[in-house]
Amino acid sequence: MTNDDDDYPDPSPEELGIGALFEEAPEPFHDLMAPPPDAMEELLPLMPQRTAAPQTWVVTVADAKFHWYDLIAGFPEVPDIRDPVGRHLRRMQFDLEATSEKRLIYFAVNRPRVRFDTTRSTSWGFFSLKLTVPLLVGPEEKKESLTIELEVPFAATLKKPSVVLTDRFITLNWGGLIEALSIHDVLQQYENQLNYKTEVQYVGQTKDPLGRLARARLTPVQRVHQKFSEDNDMLLLIQRFNVEVMSDDGDPAEMEVNQNPVAADMLLKDRIDVVECALIRYFEGPEMHGRSDKEADIRKQRLRDVQAANNLQNFRIDLRLEESGKYHDLYSRHAGVSRSHIIDCTIADGNVIITRVPDKAKP
Repeated sequence: MTNDDDDYPDPSPEELGIGALFEEAPEPFHDLMAPPPDAMEELLPLMPQRTAAPQTWVVTVADAKFHWYDLIAGFPEVPDIRDPVGRHLRRMQFDLEATSEKRLIYFAVNRPRVRFDTTRSTSWGFFSLKLTVPLLVGPEEKKESLTIELEVPFAATLKKPSVVLTDRFITLNWGGLIEALSIHDVLQQYENQLNYKTEVQYVGQTKDPLGRLARARLTPVQRVHQKFSEDNDMLLLIQRFNVEVMSDDGDPAEMEVNQNPVAADMLLKDRIDVVECALIRYFEGPEMHGRSDKEADIRKQRLRDVQAANNLQNFRIDLRLEESGKYHDLYSRHAGVSRSHIIDCTIADGNVIITRVPDKAKP
């Protein structure tokens, strides 16, 4: 007698519509491994030409932007672009999706939970555009308020906007223009008394053909989010770097023979891979937040290869930004708080040796 259940096997993940969650995708650090030789044959004529002279690198931040990771972490529905908040979310989604094609560095960071208090009302100052908004701060939801001075946008048809609050967004309707700002947009754009620091939990590189960071499908980042999300908000600080190469032979990236896309990208990859490894070591410390031994070994070999290929003697990473606010007061369990993180680095047998440059004393 046959078992009727055998005729009706369990549906596959694909049939259930959740197959994407179980895709076997390589960890991001696998990009550090050298591709197989047969994959490189066609690219050999385009490979970068190197120089022999020793190199020193100076790495600085070209630009930086925060994105509120919690807004995408719950696998939300597609935003409604007819709604101001939906347009805001879609813009963030587009920005994050675009980073998967670029070699940028991201920090997964935490800040204490902050929300708008929808049970209290906003208020206006007399004869001004000073708007006071109520806040709930921290897991204990301490009542605070924040006063911001608005500026009338060019497209406005009203002198004073109507205001709508949700717990995460404020919407300002100026008639001809509707602005939607998240609570973290407001805290970055306007002076406030909340002197919280930004804690770096994880460091990574955005380049990923699968675009998992923007879809909240990157496992190590999700682990960090789950661990700290109860009492904190999590944001992604995404930074683009400039790398200045000091060498008697000049910068190989500026040589005419290296202007093709393959050579240019390989040289940039060398530099950003090294920057990523150094910042992991600086902010995450030796434990590297539970990264596997395999990842540690791959990163060590990658550092050896880049050091040899570029005759890299040492490099400095300067995280300072000309225009930066409190959100750029970065720290971690291994790095003290500062808005001016500067580190001098050397590579020894695949390990980054770091010396932090002391902050200048305040006058």
